[in-house]
Amino acid sequence: MMFANLELARRLEAAEAYACAQFAEARRKLYPNSTSAWMKCAGVTVVFDGVDAPTTQTFGLGLFEPLTPAALDEIEQFFRERGAEVMHEVSPFAGAAVLDLLCARSYRPFEISNVLYRAVESPTTVHAAGISVRVVGGDEAQLWSDINARGWTHEHPEFENFVRESGILVVAREGSPCFLAEIEGSPGAAGALTMHQGVALFGGASTVPEMRCRGLQGALLQERMRYAAEHGCDLAMMVAEAGSKSQRNAERKGFRVAYTRLKWKLVR
Repeated sequence: MMFANLELARRLEAAEAYACAQFAEARRKLYPNSTSAWMKCAGVTVVFDGVDAPTTQTFGLGLFEPLTPAALDEIEQFFRERGAEVMHEVSPFAGAAVLDLLCARSYRPFEISNVLYRAVESPTTVHAAGISVRVVGGDEAQLWSDINARGWTHEHPEFENFVRESGILVVAREGSPCFLAEIEGSPGAAGALTMHQGVALFGGASTVPEMRCRGLQGALLQERMRYAAEHGCDLAMMVAEAGSKSQRNAERKGFRVAYTRLKWKLVR
């Protein structure tokens, strides 16, 4: 049995840090003139992928090495030089001293998420008739991005351009296979997977409106779990808004909450 402790938190946060840094790497690969960048400082992964990008932040603050004012100075300078706000995802296993230092430096929490985990196991159930799941090729980035965007932005079309652009980057990332679920050959759902040192991070999956409630999400989860098991992963993780529908769905699939995480922003 895996217990929620510092060792587990380090594995989970390192996996999401890797996934976040790969956005910056993918953007630089696709757009050579991009200013995206990332670095390591005091064990913290520090990522800039655009001023307004949700991946512009840090992971692992205080988890891998003690956090010092000097380290925070260097991290804050990294973001300031690029005109970005300074934001950190912080696990409670970082300890009270880290939170005290953030408060003393005029940081404030503004977002809450739950990090969930479970053991990776090869599924034994079969999909409903007509459903298949496959990994997309590099030449299918636009197709995967289109399905993903249609699923996510059906009720929020104002985010469509952003989600489509992000989808192209997701497919281009290293160590992050992307999956399509199809019914009779017609793609209807998209999902991503990032693998890092035995941890499989399940990215948010989406289904186009006209093909919902037909088993595509369950099939996507099964096949990503199977893929993770076949590639040596022993630990699966998801991140969801605390108390959200996404969290409930994850818990129905055997995930449980490892810890509740706060996102902090420098407000001075």
